[in-house]
Amino acid sequence: SLQDQFDTLEKHTQWGIDVLEKYIKFVKERTEIELSYAKQLRNLSKKYQPKKNSKEEEEYRYTSTRAFLATLNEMNDYAGQHEVISENMTSLITGELTRYVQELKQERKSYFHDGRKAQQHIETCWKQLEASKRRFERDCKEADRAQQYFEKMDADINVTKADVEKARQQAQLRHQMAEDSKAEYSSTLQKFNSEQHDHYYTHMPNIFQKIQEMEERRIVRIGESMKTFAEVDRQVIPIIGKCLDEITKAAESIDHKNDSQLVIEAFKSGFEPPGDIDFEDFTQPMKRTISESSLSNSRGDGKSEPKFGGKSKGKLWPFIKKNKLMSLLTSPHQPPPPPPASASPSAVPNGPQSPKQQKEPLSHRFNEFMTSKPKIHCFRSLKRGGAGPEDFSNLPPEQRRKKLQQKVDELNRDIQKEMDQRDALTKMKDVYIKNPQMGDAASVDQRLAELGQNIEKLRLEVQKFEGWLAEVEGKLPMRTEQARRQSGLYEAQNTSAVNSCAQDRESPDGSYTEEQSQETEMKVPAMDFDDEFDDEEPLPTIGTCKALYTFEGQNEGTISVAEGEMLYVIEEDKGDGWTRIRRNEDEEGYVPTSYVEVYLDKNAKGA
Repeated sequence: SLQDQFDTLEKHTQWGIDVLEKYIKFVKERTEIELSYAKQLRNLSKKYQPKKNSKEEEEYRYTSTRAFLATLNEMNDYAGQHEVISENMTSLITGELTRYVQELKQERKSYFHDGRKAQQHIETCWKQLEASKRRFERDCKEADRAQQYFEKMDADINVTKADVEKARQQAQLRHQMAEDSKAEYSSTLQKFNSEQHDHYYTHMPNIFQKIQEMEERRIVRIGESMKTFAEVDRQVIPIIGKCLDEITKAAESIDHKNDSQLVIEAFKSGFEPPGDIDFEDFTQPMKRTISESSLSNSRGDGKSEPKFGGKSKGKLWPFIKKNKLMSLLTSPHQPPPPPPASASPSAVPNGPQSPKQQKEPLSHRFNEFMTSKPKIHCFRSLKRGGAGPEDFSNLPPEQRRKKLQQKVDELNRDIQKEMDQRDALTKMKDVYIKNPQMGDAASVDQRLAELGQNIEKLRLEVQKFEGWLAEVEGKLPMRTEQARRQSGLYEAQNTSAVNSCAQDRESPDGSYTEEQSQETEMKVPAMDFDDEFDDEEPLPTIGTCKALYTFEGQNEGTISVAEGEMLYVIEEDKGDGWTRIRRNEDEEGYVPTSYVEVYLDKNAKGA
């Protein structure tokens, strides 16, 4: 029986509440872990997401990188499921159990208060019974003494009759008091017995029953919470499984053939490989045989050697120490530039043109390299992330065609947007004209005029880029025709669009480009292969310059200058920020245009 274990039960129920609160704390810490894990997963996914308007965004056209992006997105959803776990555990377990613990404490307090009250009541009844019993005992003893005194007085002959009567009355009084105490004691005893019976068989069992039910509900509740703990996890397993399935599906979607083809499409230049080099017979003294595949062309009898951009050594450009061309030809990352078919008059300021004669393809290609116009800013802009020329002439033909097509599409989209805005404003103006109370029709005229100007500018831009695109697309088939004729003869004279200046120009960064116009045409000068590597003739000076600042020319192709130094200008800035200067016959190179003050000759400017 637990009748005498009331205090023990009180301690046990308090321990049960402590266990419940400990479990609540455990679940709360679990939810915090889930939230922290979800946050870390989201941060991880965000960290590896491609940056907007960055090079990384372009990389996500490949199936492998798209699969990785899908994995990042699925990890984000995966993190969301852990947040769901935290939310559900907080609402279904932590919140519910916290409220239940408060109710349980109040219920327990009420039951033990009733139990203590019942105990106090039975103790009070017991005290009343004891008091009644002691009073009855005292009155009985007093009655016995009074009876004995009366009998003694009655037997004594010396005692007066009045004293005897007085003793007899006192004995009767005491006897009556004893009887009254007896009746009271009997009544109190019966009452106590009844209260004690009710206490042990009714009141306390009911209280213990309620405490027992309370404790059992607590045990059941913690068990249900543990089930909920598992169910919350189990509910997200299908969604987590779907996330993992999507990651697997993304991995299976990787197509190595497609990715390889994208690389080919992205980087193919449109150039054709050079033809075979034929054997050149050097056994004949003092003369060389003109070979259809050699790198040399005959020099005109009695004529001076042709110059390229004012350089007699232009023909040796692929083999000189500052070898840029060969690095481009052999570089797996950047193919050589498309050679132009002719050179501008300024490219051959001195010396007559060589006579027209047949040339083999590779020799002709090197001649085209000699007469092409490399721009310093082309490769440097690629290396430093700067903007290239507007017509993308720094790119190989195929890449240039793609960029121009993208630009045309982008401009057409911009035109469509502007036209949509113009149409909307036109409709608004019509509404204002029909309903003047809605607004002033003249208020939109300025905006309509601006939109018209913007559309006209964009259309001019489209025409400009479409012209360049048509030029490139017209050249690409010529490359194919050239490839078909590689094994045969190649005409020595070919016409092509050339820009105002097509000098052989080598920038400090080894960049190159081609710019061509459709205004000037001339023959391609021949180039001899000279094994003695003649010294190149210096470019003519076109002015002078004064160094405004000291420049340490550490890059290849640059030259160091001191502040205040006067030097000769041999080539103007072509828009890339570099000017070519000369100190003496042996020292020349590029310096930043902003570092010098240039004084050009008037005749040179006119040329």
